[in-house]
Amino acid sequence: MNARDLLQSVRMAGSADGRRAVRSAWRRQRIDTRDLPRQGPERARVPGEALDAEPMPGGGVVRFSRSRLRVRVAVGGAVFCGWDGAAPEPSYALAGEGAGPPADGRAVLEPDKDGWRVVSERATVLISRQGAVEIRTPGGLLLRRELPPRWWDPTGQPDGSGTRWAQRSEVAADARVFGLGGRPGGPRLPAGSYRLWNTDPGGSFGPGDDPLYITMPVQLVVADAGCHLIFHDSTWDGRVTLRDGEEGAGSGHDRPGGCEVRMDGGPLRYWVIAGTPARVLAGWTALTGRPALPPRWALGHHHSRWGFGSGQEVRRVVAGYREHGLPLSVVHLDIDHFDGHRVFTVDRRNFPDLPDLAAELAAQGVRLVSIVDPAVKAEPGLAAYDGGVAVDAFVRDARGEQVRGVVWPGEAVFPDFTDPGARTWWGGLYAERLAQGFAGVWHDMNEPVSFAPFGDPTLPRSARHALEGRGGDHREAHNVYALGMARAGYEGLRRLRPEQRPFLFSRSGWAGMQRYGGSWSGDVATGWEGLRASLALVLGLGLCGVPYSGPDVGGFTGTPSPELYLRWFQMGAYLPFFRTHSAIFGGRREPWEFGAEVLGHARESLAGRMRLLPYLETLSHVARSTGAPYVRPLWWGSPGDRALRECGDAFLLGDALLVAPVMRPGSVAREIRLPRGRWYDTASGAAYRGRGQVRLDAPLARIPVLAKAGSILPVAGADGEVELEVWAPAEGRTGSGVVFTGDPEGWGAPRMERFVSRWVDGEVVVERDGGGEPGYRVRVRGAA
Repeated sequence: MNARDLLQSVRMAGSADGRRAVRSAWRRQRIDTRDLPRQGPERARVPGEALDAEPMPGGGVVRFSRSRLRVRVAVGGAVFCGWDGAAPEPSYALAGEGAGPPADGRAVLEPDKDGWRVVSERATVLISRQGAVEIRTPGGLLLRRELPPRWWDPTGQPDGSGTRWAQRSEVAADARVFGLGGRPGGPRLPAGSYRLWNTDPGGSFGPGDDPLYITMPVQLVVADAGCHLIFHDSTWDGRVTLRDGEEGAGSGHDRPGGCEVRMDGGPLRYWVIAGTPARVLAGWTALTGRPALPPRWALGHHHSRWGFGSGQEVRRVVAGYREHGLPLSVVHLDIDHFDGHRVFTVDRRNFPDLPDLAAELAAQGVRLVSIVDPAVKAEPGLAAYDGGVAVDAFVRDARGEQVRGVVWPGEAVFPDFTDPGARTWWGGLYAERLAQGFAGVWHDMNEPVSFAPFGDPTLPRSARHALEGRGGDHREAHNVYALGMARAGYEGLRRLRPEQRPFLFSRSGWAGMQRYGGSWSGDVATGWEGLRASLALVLGLGLCGVPYSGPDVGGFTGTPSPELYLRWFQMGAYLPFFRTHSAIFGGRREPWEFGAEVLGHARESLAGRMRLLPYLETLSHVARSTGAPYVRPLWWGSPGDRALRECGDAFLLGDALLVAPVMRPGSVAREIRLPRGRWYDTASGAAYRGRGQVRLDAPLARIPVLAKAGSILPVAGADGEVELEVWAPAEGRTGSGVVFTGDPEGWGAPRMERFVSRWVDGEVVVERDGGGEPGYRVRVRGAA
């Protein structure tokens, strides 16, 4: 759901709420006009000439005539640069408490021919006397050049809150950029401008819509010289403008690629992490927090709809899955199960026995998940409202009045999730959800949204926030509002149910959100363009450190054709978060609603998903321990393959599988460029050699899935027990694989096992790494 526009708001909630939205928008505009500092004349400032330098642990400080630059290399290789005294903390992105990761004492600031340098194990940092900063590989290849920054202070605020800044940079001509959060036009981001402001797009979206719900100032750059990630740690509204490079006829004639980052405030500080893609994501999630581990059941199939309407309808749908032989793990309840759309309530007329319903479904192996919106109806007598008032949890304006907006329940107030006390209070409210029998939650409308027929559909920019006691306004707090809500919910669930891992995912978020859970596409348009956009979002978020995500299968808004629904369903079966979902006006999403042929093929897709659950569980533990996403771009293991950098319509699932979804109507075959190595078609067993272009059969019954030679995958056998599916390595080579098993819902340490395969006397033999029988049934494929 979203605030599609005033017309839709009126249609869904009535003309009274439409009028409230208009009044709310005018009120927001008046408050900002009254309370935001007025801008004066602007004058740009640059660092000026270098004066001197002071070595410090891990780097040092270079003083310029009008600024100073702090450079520090952390243990693990991440490089921090902060201007005007900016330090790594306080930061909403970094994991843990304190001053960020410790410095690498081996890295020292020392004079260089044109300034200074800091040499570390994974990167060399060069600082010029004019304020330019270069990041180079240990071998001397240029990864990134940051030009001297510029600042403007039109407000003269003593805390610097009105200081805007711009930072231009150069990368190699062949470099390609990924990331910036959830961008529907990716995964490779073309040249253009991208806004950094979490936004409900006001309707269903496709590849051309920007920005969306999750924006992050995180860029993963891939070039022949190597890969690196850069993160500009400012939560303010901003814009990133990318420029593609051009390669000339010879060396020295290339025009480098470029980037300009402009922020409306906040510190000018950034982190750079260099290395292979796997090493970069490991370093990034070490810095910002390893991904939360979903419970095993969350890797199954989820079914949702805005508009179930009653507990009886939920029972009917679950019974339909069972009658048609379709496995189902989770059912989600949207806002229609609330009493008048009020969060933390239940419509007792249509859901009179919700705890009994949850218990009944749990006995069938189906969990219930509840939507949770941040907006609380401003209604005295409502428990959530009265409790928030009692602890002063709601956002206020500069005059101390509650900030009010209009959302689904009507006039509403908004918790301040940058206030530790408000987070603790909010986390305690999830006890009501657990008492209703819910096993997990999904956060929606948390950009945050306040319906508006004009202007930005969010809180006034002048609204005051605690910001962990520092104080500030919504200009700084907006982009981390959902991150704070996720933290509140996650920590609350851990306190309330300490023996179980929380299951939580969120429509909006920011850098570091993976610590608390995953995300989903939001209101992706029903159509082939929406199908393509939804894959771009999953790939892009994975490269920003958020590995658990997926789209609304079938699209959110419209009614998909049987072919589109099936192709989306087939792709979704290989994504981490596999959920069908639709709007109240978007039609049903049960597989049997699309005809017998689609039902049969969907049944096969679901059977394949269930068979892969041990592999998906292994990938979830790999993501938890290393930050590597489940779903990876094709260049993940071959970043030097330029053609693969451009491919956005296929993906790797872990290291073992290559999935090539069908993205065009009427297609029964598709072409794909393979990464290096030998690949087997899992349906036919045919072998193909990468790097090269191949044409694969894609009948309506399935999408092409290939397995890499030498892969060892844990899969569910016919009896449900884990077995090893072994794809023969090339002659004379060996293969390998890893299997994680363990506590399906709790905090017990997982068991990790490694296996190797090799050819012995014309047969493929599998054993534990180090010797010994594998301990699982083994099925060898591709050895004929």
